[in-house]
Formats: sequence, C-alpha cells, structure tokens
Amino acid sequence: MENKYQRVKDSLKEAILSGKYPIDEKLPTETELMEQFKVSRYTIRRAVGDLETEHFIYRIQGGGMFVQDWHKDWATENDSKMIGVITTHIADYIFPQIIYGMDKVISDGGYSLLLGNTHNNHDKERKNLINMLNSKVAGLIIEPTQSALPNPNMDLYQEIKDDQIPVLFINAAYPQLDFPYVTTADVSAEKKLIDHLLRMGHESILGIFQVDDIQGVHRMNGFVQAYQEHPDISYKSNLIMYQSGDDFARITSRISSYLKDAERPTAIACYNDQLAIPVMAFVKEQGFRVPQDISIVGFDNYQMSQYMSPGLTTLNHEKEIMGEDAGRMMFQLLNKQPVQSITYEPELVIRQSTGAPKSTSDRLG
Repeated sequence: MENKYQRVKDSLKEAILSGKYPIDEKLPTETELMEQFKVSRYTIRRAVGDLETEHFIYRIQGGGMFVQDWHKDWATENDSKMIGVITTHIADYIFPQIIYGMDKVISDGGYSLLLGNTHNNHDKERKNLINMLNSKVAGLIIEPTQSALPNPNMDLYQEIKDDQIPVLFINAAYPQLDFPYVTTADVSAEKKLIDHLLRMGHESILGIFQVDDIQGVHRMNGFVQAYQEHPDISYKSNLIMYQSGDDFARITSRISSYLKDAERPTAIACYNDQLAIPVMAFVKEQGFRVPQDISIVGFDNYQMSQYMSPGLTTLNHEKEIMGEDAGRMMFQLLNKQPVQSITYEPELVIRQSTGAPKSTSDRLG
C-alpha cells in the first residue's frame, strides 16, 4: 500500500507537472498542506524535501515554497539513439501497422523506439511528453490528441520547439505549430466516399463523425461538401457528432431515432472502420439488412473490414507506409535536412456493404 509520504509527494508532483501550480507560483504552506492531506508536519516536510532535491520546488527564506523551472534542461543529447513515439492508441486498430513501419526504418538506422499512448486524453499526453523529454529522446513522432480542441500542453510544445528537438506529426497536426507532418487528405477522401454513395442513388445519408479530432472534423466537412454539390437533396443529409469519450450507447440511441423515421437514411457513413464495424452489427440487430436496407461505409481500411459479412466499403489508410515515411522524415530532421510534409490521397475500396437503395415505396412496404 502506498504510504502517506509517497501519496503527498506524488500528488504535489502531479499538480506541478499538470500546470496546476505554474513555475514560480507559491505553493500552500506546510500547515495548509497538512490540512489538505490530513498528515503530520513530518510527512509534509519529507515529501517537500524530496521534491526540492528533484528540482521541482525551491524555498525563499521567510517567503515560502515555490515551483521551480523543472523543465529547463530538456535539450537532447547528441548521442541519444531513442526516438519517442506518442500515439492516441498503441495495441489496437491501425496503430500496430503504423508503428511496425516506423520501427523497420528507425531500427535499420541504429535507433530504438520509446512508445507512449494518450488514449486521446490531454492529461495523458502531457505525462507522455514529460516522460519522453526526461528520457532525452533524440526526436519525437506524435499523433496529436483531441486535435480539434484547444490544447493545454502548448507550453511543453513551445519548450520542445525552443530546445530544437526534432518533431513530426502523424494523422493530424496542431495548427498552432509548424512541425512537419504525415497525414491523409481527409476532406477530399470523405467527399469521394459520399460521392460514391450519391452516384449509387442514395439521397438520405447519415454521417457519424468524431469531432474532437481534426480528422473527424475534416471528414465531416467532406461529407458536407459532397452535399453542397447537390443542393436539391442537401436537406436530406443528417449528422451525428460525438467525442472520443462518449459511450457507444449514446451513439446508437441517436442512430435508433433515425432508423425509426419513415424517411430513414438509406446509408450510414462512419468516421472510421472502428466505428463502422459495431454500427453494422447494431443495424443488423435492429432487423435491417446490409446493404439491402442500409449501406454502411467506413474509413481507414482496417484489416478486419475485409472479413466482415458483408465486407466493408471504406477508404484506404497507408498505415505501414505512413510509419516508414515518418521514420525517414525523422532521420532527415535529425540530420538537419529540409523536410516536406506528406498528405496521402486515399483510394476508395468498394466491398459488399454498399448497394443501390430500395425505392421509398419498397422501404415503406
């Protein structure tokens, strides 16, 4: 069991690292901390003493305790052979293939990968960044976290930039930062997918997009752009927006309301295959056939999507190639060579989950 001293130390350290107590801000007094944590003065002094030794706190005689500039020595060491990789996830979906592609290139160059994942959470992103910087990585390959929302970790990114640590982004980029990136043309790709459905005769399409990631916002914009070219039926378009922390049941309850409508959508376009697969299962559970009653499409060409019944129509994601390109770009950055960002144009992968819609009379009958 964690002892009281360690609990106090970890809690104060977490508050400092998270920015709750900014640099040079005065900390609560010993008496206030005793009251806050319900511990003795000895326990507080021991925890604070450790943090002072580790350069998180400094004292001013007669003035109290203050937060020290704890991230002032992060400049990378020239002999570091470690590349930090931070993604929203590591072990599932498309990420193992991306990391595999990186590792092929990075390891061939004599470097190793240090992996971290944020679960698309800014607090976890901050912890990962600090861990990577404390490990003195030679460079960072990062998938932005909740990239469509304001990021509270810009102070760390500015520190990284000031220390001239090589950084590149994958899958998305923070607009405030000018680091190079490897990403996908999400707007035009989604438009291509919706154009395909419109050509098949679908007029009422339900789009479901994750809007705390910029990829989801871009794909939603592609959905809207496709309908803008068909103003006579644009009123038949429908959108569900959700965030990464939302429960799937909240999404399905929204889908249910559309499926009960007499003029229900004849197709559903999902943010990615990871969403499309359970959506397809849910639609079937409600008694609808895919694609005879409802067509379903995804994005990313996840390996499992081809083995679904029916196979999922989707857009390709380069995955392993993205990882390889990111690895090569990182070596260019390490060698201080100019780097050009890469944006892939995904190919449409047509499978059996899409078909021509039934007529309105057939659906009502």
